[in-house]
This record gives sequence, C-alpha cells and structure tokens, in this order.
Amino acid sequence: MAEEWELLASFLPAEWRELARETGAMRRASGEITSPDVLLQLLLLHVASGLSLKQATARAQAQGLAAVSDVALLKRLRSSEPWLGELARRMFEASRFGRTGVHVPESHRLRAVDATTVQEPGATGTDWRIHYSLSLPEMRCDFYEVSDARGGETCKRIPVEEGDIILADRGYCHREGVAHVLQAKGDVIVRLSSTGFPLLEEKAEVPFDILAHLRLLVGHEPAEWPVRFAARGELWPLRLCAIRKSRSAAERAKEKALRRASKRQAAVRPETLELAEYILVLVSLPVELLSVAEALELYRARWQIELCFKRLKSLFGLGHVPKRSDASARAWIEGKLLTALLIERLIDEAKLFSPWGFEIAPPQSLEGVPGGA
Repeated sequence: MAEEWELLASFLPAEWRELARETGAMRRASGEITSPDVLLQLLLLHVASGLSLKQATARAQAQGLAAVSDVALLKRLRSSEPWLGELARRMFEASRFGRTGVHVPESHRLRAVDATTVQEPGATGTDWRIHYSLSLPEMRCDFYEVSDARGGETCKRIPVEEGDIILADRGYCHREGVAHVLQAKGDVIVRLSSTGFPLLEEKAEVPFDILAHLRLLVGHEPAEWPVRFAARGELWPLRLCAIRKSRSAAERAKEKALRRASKRQAAVRPETLELAEYILVLVSLPVELLSVAEALELYRARWQIELCFKRLKSLFGLGHVPKRSDASARAWIEGKLLTALLIERLIDEAKLFSPWGFEIAPPQSLEGVPGGA
C-alpha cells in the first residue's frame, strides 16, 4: 500500500503537500489526519473509488490509514475544494491536454460545458444528471447543477457573464440556449446540429443552404459565412465556420451515422452522409477578435480534451454526488477531475515503466572525473 501511494504521489504536482496548507485544506494536523498524504488518500477513497462516506471511512480504518467519522470526512472534503482544484489545474497544465494552444481574446473567459449521468449505487441509489462548466485552460469547475436523470443539456442552465465564451458540443446546439448566452452578452463556440438549428441567410429571412456553400470549399481550407437564427422574437447573427474532414475521418463519421440509424431502424438521408464530411461550428465572436482558423482551433481544443472529459464522465458514474453544499459538490467534481488526470498520467507513464517498477536517478556525467570523457 505504501509503495503504491508513493508511486501515485510522485505524479502529483511539485509542492502538493505545501499547497494543502496554503489553501487551508491542512491548516493543522487534527486527530487521525496527520498529514496531507493521509488527507488525500481519504478523499480519494471517497471520490475516486465511488465509496460512500461511511464506506470510505470504514475502509480507511480497516487499512490502518485513519479512524475518522463520515461527518468529519465530509467537512474535510468541503474545506479541501481549493486544494483539489489547484492540484487539478496544475495536473492539467502539465498534461498533454494542457498543451492545446488555447488562446482567447483579452477580457474573455473560455468555459467548456458538459453534462453526464451519475448512477448512485445501492438499493436506494438514484440516477442524477450533473451539469458543469470548466474554465479553460485552468480546468476549474466554475458552475455545477444537479438535476434528475431527465434534465436536458442546455446553455439556459448556465449563468453567463459579459465576456464569457461558452465552448460546447452539438448537444448544446439549441436556439433558445444559444440566445440565452448572447442575450447575457456572452459568446458561443458550439458545434452545429444541423437538424435542430435552422439557419437563415444574413440579409433575408430565407433558409441558409448549408450544403450548397460547403460544396464550394477548396481542399481542406477553412471558410465561414454570416448567418442568423430566430429565437426569443429576435434574429441573432452568427458565423458558420467549416472545414472538410480528412477522408478517413469522414468515413468514420459516415459509418457512425449508419450504425446509429441501423439501431433506430431508420434510413439515412444522403444529405446527412454528405454533411458528415465536414466539421461545422457556430461562432458569435466577430472576425476581428477571432479568425475562422482561431475559432476552429478553439473548438479543436475542446475536442482534444474530450478524452479527459470521457474519463471524467466515467468517474462521475461512481459514487454519491453531494447535493446539499456547493463547496462539497465542487470539491467532489474537482476530486473526480484530479482522478481523471492521474489516470491519464498513469496510462502515459505505463508505456515507459521499467521492469523493476520504479525510477532511478539518471547516470551522472563523467566529465571532469579522472578517466572520464
């Protein structure tokens, strides 16, 4: 157990123990929680393993880690939110996901939104849906909401401030939700769902012919067109940014569309297969602030961290989300995010593990040593 923890702790950011004290998670040693190591192991037993608070404390006592009550562990979780968030932020910055070249205009805040189902275990377990927003590139949870499992994905759930850029996949491409962001003086970068988001020409209230414009694309050069959409009694301007996929990516997208239709026992329209050859992104920021290439790059950043999001979603399915305290719920999310990043680091490091199972110091240079090079 000690060896495994030592290995896992080696993947954490430098000075992570000092951060526990600086952020208030470990102001002083109290009772059985004598160090940041003990505290983080307790928190991960609950958050990462999906154990309830009572199960986590029972496991900790059985393993000789610490004897604490479930109430004490919940309090510790709540006070550890800044610490877990900072650990996740530093882990993300050092990961391959953090090297995505995310750049946003000054005075703007980029926020990636997503949602997933939480299936709580046990006979009394309940299915919930957790909606959350992560600030990029910090990967800090700045919003969450817990609904029942039927709660749909929509930008209308998200509190938006002027200068926010909501970065979302096509599950959030609904006219009312996008209008909610724009009405709050925020902006969107959202992948187009062509079937549920009718677009209009810029200067006439007639449908915008997407395929007719896409057929004008040359090679893999990106392009954009001004469009509008109707919602809340108004017409809202947007830019439709597009780029042609590679042949292999297009074929994969078509196969996915065919499989999805086969499950529903439905036919696939030729237009749907043709649209699968492109990436289509709706952008509200003006071209002076964000070029078409930059807009697509920002969406690519969201797509690049999708692996991390998928890992995070699978972890959300383990455990009981705290629903009575904002601080404990955010700490729970930050702990899940930290776990996802640790898993990705373990996977990356596994490719380079030595046969003896630990790292040794690199050999010293022989320069200056008698008989050396």
